[in-house]
Amino acid sequence: MSEQKELSEVEHIKTASQGLRGKIGVAIETGADGFEEDDKQLIKFHGMYQQKDRDRRKDENGDFIENPTSFMIRGRIPGGRLTAEQYAVWDDLATQFGGGALRLTTRQSIQMHTILLKDLKPIMQAVYKVNLSTMGACGDVVRNVTQALNPWGTKELTQLDPVAQLISDHFKYKSTAYAELWLGETQLNKEVEDPIYGKTYLPRKFKIAVTLAGDNSVDIYTNDMGFAATLDANGKIDGYFVFAGGGLGMTHNKPETYPRAADLLGWIPEKDLISVAEGIVTSHRDFGDRTNRKHARLKYVLAEKGAEWFRSEVERRSGAKFDTDRKLPKWETPKYLGWTERADGTLALGFHTLSGRIKDFADKPLKTALRKIIDEFNLNVQVTADQDLVLMGIRKEDRPKLEAKLKEFNIDPASPKPLYDRALACPALPTCGLALTESERTFPQLLDSIQAVIDKLGLNDRAPIVRMTGCPNGCARPYSAEIGIVGQQAGGKYALFFGGNPEGTKVGDYVAKKVAFADIPVQLEKAFSVWKQDGKANESFGEFVERYSLDKFRELLGSM
Repeated sequence: MSEQKELSEVEHIKTASQGLRGKIGVAIETGADGFEEDDKQLIKFHGMYQQKDRDRRKDENGDFIENPTSFMIRGRIPGGRLTAEQYAVWDDLATQFGGGALRLTTRQSIQMHTILLKDLKPIMQAVYKVNLSTMGACGDVVRNVTQALNPWGTKELTQLDPVAQLISDHFKYKSTAYAELWLGETQLNKEVEDPIYGKTYLPRKFKIAVTLAGDNSVDIYTNDMGFAATLDANGKIDGYFVFAGGGLGMTHNKPETYPRAADLLGWIPEKDLISVAEGIVTSHRDFGDRTNRKHARLKYVLAEKGAEWFRSEVERRSGAKFDTDRKLPKWETPKYLGWTERADGTLALGFHTLSGRIKDFADKPLKTALRKIIDEFNLNVQVTADQDLVLMGIRKEDRPKLEAKLKEFNIDPASPKPLYDRALACPALPTCGLALTESERTFPQLLDSIQAVIDKLGLNDRAPIVRMTGCPNGCARPYSAEIGIVGQQAGGKYALFFGGNPEGTKVGDYVAKKVAFADIPVQLEKAFSVWKQDGKANESFGEFVERYSLDKFRELLGSM
């Protein structure tokens, strides 16, 4: 284990939890509105966060009222793959319990907000009946495993389906607390020490992505661990490039915290997948910082001990040997929005949903339309890491009928312009307890303002990737974007980050701090004007930033 000073409070809570049980069952049985302080940490392992609606509201007398306690609950959906039946269950639950809204996440999952404690159990039981769960969707364990998109239905990409499922299943924690508390299984009251996680699980969350080498639709460098499969002459997976130590969370004004792109450890043969994965996860377990949760991710182990040391440690634990000579292919992020022909002759439709919010808007009943289409045509779906949805298995003869349905509901599955294609925002206010500023609610307005600048300068052919968060924890991956807009101070002040690239292989850094929301487009127009004037033909903003230098942009923007 790493040398420990004073363990963080959460470590003590996990140790005393009796296998993640705590007093969760008491709150369920007594009809409480919320969980006790210690149990607020434990319920994360069961797939939820306890929250408050932070919007201040008044009663009929004009007095501020206390908003009720509610929960965000999130699914464990490996690779974001869902059948029509599974999607329908989530849609029904949102209607019944979740205020009529679903939210697609950047980890290819689905989450719902404003859930009451009394409704948690029926939600989890309904999800379980269609072979899904919320177990381990949050907490200090391996989270939802993300997977490269496959709207084309190719056999090469389809091979990743069992890989993502295998990894997800292997790293499910072994405590029976979830089944006992939520699914009604017999109370065993027996604490089982997990063979991988031990009594205290991991120091912090752990994110894994799987893809084919060259396909970065999962933003692999932002993950704690990533596997990029290689193919033999027959198109079969023969091994993996292995990445470790990526992660985006940081804290403003704490230089010991920072976003970091993963290191390439090397290539391994296919047979060593699980042993290497376990070697990396257990290295985090044993060497991660358990004294400071803001410094507890695997990325800090790699940064401080070095990739060479970490590679040797994983080899020692796994018995595998990394090939460090094999060269990576060039990374690209395939385009999936719009219509695509699949290998089996059917079609797929990549559906753009800004910020992943699926609900019936005043002028656009998106939730109703998607449900009717998925049900009527019995479509499989895949949630994307960019908060979109791919509908798959559409018969060619059904395309006109499906398009007519979309027109009937006033739904356009395309994004308005290229700027919006890969733009992401986190939920932030009013539900997230960590949010310093707005994000999702003001993102459309901000994108429209940035789009006006892009139109003015004629840069639509290379519109940058823009992502926004309400705090520095990085849920919408702002630091790997070409432009990251990160909540810094209550009252609507943001930090600007430049330096990511379209391929997703780098993370950016500060170029401006405490920028007022209204001033963000003004600052970006300064930066885009220099890019327009001095950039090379077809040079992306990320490429230009690398060549021009962050320091010059800091001087230009003058907000440091």
